[in-house]
Order: sequence, then C-alpha cells, then structure tokens
Amino acid sequence: MKLYIKQRVFSFNDKYDIYDMDQNVVYNVEGEMFTINAKMHLKDPFGRELYFIKKRFTFFMAQYEIYKDGSQCAAITQEFSILSRKLNVSSIYGRFEISGNCLGMDYDVLKDGQYFGSIHKKWLSWGDSYEIDIFNQQDTPFMCALVVAIDNCMHNQNNQ
Repeated sequence: MKLYIKQRVFSFNDKYDIYDMDQNVVYNVEGEMFTINAKMHLKDPFGRELYFIKKRFTFFMAQYEIYKDGSQCAAITQEFSILSRKLNVSSIYGRFEISGNCLGMDYDVLKDGQYFGSIHKKWLSWGDSYEIDIFNQQDTPFMCALVVAIDNCMHNQNNQ
C-alpha cells in the first residue's frame, strides 16, 4: 500500500496530511502548540486519535516516543555517528531496523528482519513530502507515526 505524507508549510505548529493514491486524506497529524515536550497526534478522518508522538527533552541526541492508547509502544533515538545519521527504534511490536540513506531520507524499514515498508523523501516540494510503501495494511497507522517521528528526529535535532 502506498501513501503520501505532506507537511503543511504555513502553520504555527507541525501539521501533516497523509493521502492515499487517489489524493484522499486518510490521516492527519497535528502538533500541540506551546508545550515543553512537543506532542503530535495522528488521527483518522473522523478525528479519532490513533497514536501520539512525543518529543523527549534530551541534551544531545534527538529522541521521540510513539504512544497508543496512552501506553508507549515505540521509541526512536538518534545514535551518535560522525559520518552519518543513525536511528535506533525500539518497540513492543518487534525489533525494527532502518537501512539505507538516512541523510537522504530514502530507506527500508525491517521488522524482525522482514520487510515492513519503505520511505522515500520527495525533494522538490514545499515542506517535507514522503512516499511510503507499507507491506501490511494493518500496520499503516503505526508506519505513518513512525515516519513523522523519524522526520522530526532528523530535522529537529538541533532544536532541543
């Protein structure tokens, strides 16, 4: 299943729209304004929260957590690396690996060694835009939350 994530450019807080191949909005993500530990909420078209993403306050490397129904289900941590950006994803859903070009935001996501999906950044667009491919349709909301968390982890690392 292919989806397209587009960050809204002219917004006071983080906002993303997630579209299907027919350009129908299937999810949206909206950040809270004026909070210490920034939160973003992934919602379905009816406004029901599926996941929320929380930025953890750290002094060095960026860290984001993903929650479902108030319980943490994943954490994305930027690892120290001199020549490249590396991410560590721990989750209750399994062991995730991100391989590929993290600087170019073009990579595959493996879950327990099996293909989970891929993320490809579109470079010539207003705001951050991604094409994501999800192997299993039931994993779609989590994959969308994961992509938004990764995008923020990679771009907001210096905004601690």
